[in-house]
Amino acid sequence: MKKIAEIIEINKKNIDKVGLFCKKTKKNLIGYQNKVEWIKKRFKEGLKYKILYVKEGNNKTSRGMIEYIPGEYNWRGIKADGWMVIHCIWVVGKAKGKGFGGRLLQIAIKDAKEQGKHGIVVMSAEKGGWLPKKKILLKNDFEKVDEIEPYYTLYAKFFDRDAPKPKFNSINKEKQKKYNKGVSIIYSDQCPYITDLVEDIKHSHNNSNFNAIKIDNYKEAQENGIYPYGTYCIICNNDISLYKHTSKKEILQILDKAE
Repeated sequence: MKKIAEIIEINKKNIDKVGLFCKKTKKNLIGYQNKVEWIKKRFKEGLKYKILYVKEGNNKTSRGMIEYIPGEYNWRGIKADGWMVIHCIWVVGKAKGKGFGGRLLQIAIKDAKEQGKHGIVVMSAEKGGWLPKKKILLKNDFEKVDEIEPYYTLYAKFFDRDAPKPKFNSINKEKQKKYNKGVSIIYSDQCPYITDLVEDIKHSHNNSNFNAIKIDNYKEAQENGIYPYGTYCIICNNDISLYKHTSKKEILQILDKAE
């Protein structure tokens, strides 16, 4: 039987040769370059990044990925010590709907079990963005353990029922007040798409009311107190979009309104 798919783990030895799935066609841009360096720093913290390759005709093409890390070092607004946290799981193109997302998820589950974790955790959103939907999580025996209305839910698969439940870190209204004027984007190199978007906005729009704030470590991501996604947020005159990957056009429209 011919192998129609394989999953390759990226590590410090092969990352420069194999590369990443995220923004693979834009390796010349700062977002991709910064993401590679970000991952290299995370390997020592236990981060795993795995790429799905699918055979299409005579070619082998990358069509998905999964990124996960021990909970102590996660880059979401999540308290999950002793757990494994999935940052991203993504399958695209012709590979969608063929069970590859489940295969990626099962690899992460197996890895978490072998490392003796309490279980595995992932943040979900049903409206907008790139977070996984609950359907794939419920199919793989995850259950809801926390939520922040209106969109964000935390799902966990337990290996140890006596373990402390993972949860979202609390939102701090006082911290939000310092963003009561203009437009602020909080971001990190964890997502190359957002890094390039922010850099583009910086160089194409001269607005004194625009502020780009970069998160440089996992503690800032976990304990920002403003939004649960941890590594991306748009705030306009204290109106917070907790998590929404958007376009340059939309952000420029927000900036124009804030002037």
